[in-house]
Amino acid sequence: MFDEFEPVNAAMSGAIAAQVSQTLNLENKSTGPKPTTSLLRRQSPLANPRQQLQTLDALPLAGDRADFATRLQQHGWPSLQPATLEIFQINVGKLCNMTCRHCHVDAGPDRSEMMSRDTIEACLRALDQTTAHTVDITGGAPELNPYFRDLVDECVWRGKHVIDRCNLTVLLIPSLQDLPEWLAERGVEVVCSLPHYRKFNTDHQRGDGTFEKSIEALRRLNAAGYGQGDAKRWLTLMSNPVGAFLAGSQVKMEQEWKAGLLKNHGVTFDRLIALNNMPISRYLEWLEQSGNLERYMELLVNAFNPATISGLMCRNTLSVSWDGRLFDCDFNQMLELPMRLPGDRPATIHDFHPELLAGREIATARHCFGCTAGAGSSCGGAIE
Repeated sequence: MFDEFEPVNAAMSGAIAAQVSQTLNLENKSTGPKPTTSLLRRQSPLANPRQQLQTLDALPLAGDRADFATRLQQHGWPSLQPATLEIFQINVGKLCNMTCRHCHVDAGPDRSEMMSRDTIEACLRALDQTTAHTVDITGGAPELNPYFRDLVDECVWRGKHVIDRCNLTVLLIPSLQDLPEWLAERGVEVVCSLPHYRKFNTDHQRGDGTFEKSIEALRRLNAAGYGQGDAKRWLTLMSNPVGAFLAGSQVKMEQEWKAGLLKNHGVTFDRLIALNNMPISRYLEWLEQSGNLERYMELLVNAFNPATISGLMCRNTLSVSWDGRLFDCDFNQMLELPMRLPGDRPATIHDFHPELLAGREIATARHCFGCTAGAGSSCGGAIE
């Protein structure tokens, strides 16, 4: 399928990024202030993953309670080991048409990292060696990768459940406006980021005008058959708290959101998943600037829930970065915490050994408290 395409190179990545930037420049003339830029573009010290980890480690939190490995051991987990691999998560790039304040990827229009054809082919070869039933495609805005549709087709052909992690507004880009129908034809689950069902909270986190664009995108998805209870056209909304607190009750939020979106906008969806904000990248920057960092980390540490440990996504998910490196989870990927394979073998999709993956020890650090706080948090929402 890939023979008719050329590999992604710097020129191609730059051209795609230029198209996105041009679209945003036109939109910004009518939708308000220019959005922020990435940490990398601003040359922020927090653009360095090591600096993020050091910032968290330097917080004067309460002794052993703030050591994640120790907390695991106290609850019968001498180390964190993988379970059966179920989800093959592929980050196809950091290019995005948005620059959200809470983004743990530090994605944006000024990022050009993009997964190449060769790496996508390696992902498919590796996928064939696993029993994973789900392929979770993420970014950035994954739809901006020129091989996104081919990757989806290949995974659907293999009988996998495919998830597209969509920011909604990307569906309004002229070249992508056919995507709702295209995804529906292939039975792809669309997991859409929407901080809140009210305009103020969403725009506060994701930029002025985002809410109205998101509602329009949801209407287009509804028109394509999404959000109507059809398991082959599953529409999932994903919410992060707008502020320094934990996600609320996923069940109660879903009920409230369904009523609010239907009444006020005529929009329907199938389920809602709630995630805690991870104290890394741009959300970490916001926590520091707002004076909430130490308080938020104390909240996560104090809300540690041992019942979430067995269901952590790092145990049943493999995370592949845009350049083919392997990580235990999406958050470790962004912090560049390498996967620990026996014998210190390199962990890349180009040198894939499923038997070594099964015997590894999962890398952890203080940010992991974000996944074990309260009802827990994973790419699939609450754990408990």
